[in-house]
Amino acid sequence: MLDKNRLIKLFLELVKIDSLSLKERNIANRLKNELKGLGLSVKEDNTGVKINGNTGNIIATLEGEKDYPVLLFSAHMDRVEPGFGIKPYIENGYIKSEGDTILAGDDLIGVTVIVEVLRYIIENEIEHGGIIVIFSVAEEIGLLGAKNLEEEIYKKADYGFVLDVDGDIGTVVNRAASQMKIKAIIRGKSAHAGIEPDKGINAIKIASNAISKMKLGKIDEETTANIGVIKGGLASNIVPDFVELEGEARSLNNSKLNKQIESMKGIIQYYTNIYQGSVEFDVRYLYSNFNINIDSKIVKFINKSAADIGIKIKLLSSGGGSDANIFNNNGLKTLNLGTGMELVHSTEERVKVENIIKLAELLLSIINNSRYF
Repeated sequence: MLDKNRLIKLFLELVKIDSLSLKERNIANRLKNELKGLGLSVKEDNTGVKINGNTGNIIATLEGEKDYPVLLFSAHMDRVEPGFGIKPYIENGYIKSEGDTILAGDDLIGVTVIVEVLRYIIENEIEHGGIIVIFSVAEEIGLLGAKNLEEEIYKKADYGFVLDVDGDIGTVVNRAASQMKIKAIIRGKSAHAGIEPDKGINAIKIASNAISKMKLGKIDEETTANIGVIKGGLASNIVPDFVELEGEARSLNNSKLNKQIESMKGIIQYYTNIYQGSVEFDVRYLYSNFNINIDSKIVKFINKSAADIGIKIKLLSSGGGSDANIFNNNGLKTLNLGTGMELVHSTEERVKVENIIKLAELLLSIINNSRYF
């Protein structure tokens, strides 16, 4: 049996270690010591230098039986704000924060479970294949850690499992969307709003007309779009000559994604032309989608592993991105597993104690079943 008390104790300890994106040093040091203490080979890459952070990705390996597949398990070390000075407590079977911060179950549930399951199989001398662990940095600000991993790491693994999505234990994301970001800098002409407004070109008016004509929100069953940031204007008595818009689109279908972004650009350009302004666009492709067939070997693998401990798998498509997008696009079939986190990225975030335990049991079952695949 897994040591449930030790598992929960580790989670409570880890969430107290401050670890915002680009500032993961303290938790990385703790995790490196944990993994080295278990006998894994541990290294930290130079991703921190590349992304102007203070920490690189932690990559650890555990040798195993040669005729077993090599499994990759991954979770990210960083958290969103407000994530400084977290004080967790347990109430009515839930772990919560005191209410002025997040809990950081995203993604320290995944981190905790990986460490404790490794400890269990090593202490109990359970047969296993090779295991690769990746604790990534800066996931919350664009999957930057995973994007900067060396490709050689993927070539050594047969299957990948990221522990980083909300939902009950048994939730499995086998399809996830691509994401593109769009920034538009709209320029008009300033003028005194009370004396000669007709000599100005109102950039806010251009932007507001464009936004009102865009199709935003849920575009169809596979596609979403949003304008999330508007910056512009200096004072109420000045016709504004500058507005910056930031938005995004996501889709499980890349053709639809490109079509949506082009539509957003076209509408902005149309109203810019009408009001005789100008616009500059910056469009970036953040990550690509993935789609793992329900008949694939890895899906059969997770179904058997879950069934053996009485858990039913629920396959989902997700509009959110995760390190699993990067791993899949680098050639490693990777599923994203539900961790039981609830109300993530909010000060009401919580997780059931029993879900952390269930996730550990599922991970252990995956390792035990690997011999059959």
